[in-house]
Amino acid sequence: MNAIKQPAQAGTLESNDITVTIAPAANGISIDLTSIVMVQYGDKIRTVIETTLKEQGIANALVKANDRGALDCTIQARVLTALARSGAVVKEVIS
Repeated sequence: MNAIKQPAQAGTLESNDITVTIAPAANGISIDLTSIVMVQYGDKIRTVIETTLKEQGIANALVKANDRGALDCTIQARVLTALARSGAVVKEVIS
């Protein structure tokens, strides 16, 4: 299993972006999400974050995300960047 070694962050608070902070955890994946489009896309954003983590072999993570209307590809890129910065081994993603 891949693991997060230290807290890390990626993204900005600009429009159409998302800030993702990832930290080590002991019991599964926990996502704290704030979004300007929570009602419309909150479930989808959570799914993209969780799927990206699982595809990278991450089973335990604390994720704090502040979304400003990011597209799915941007969300995935920010999660992958935060993972790389956290010391986790990031596998190539082909979309």
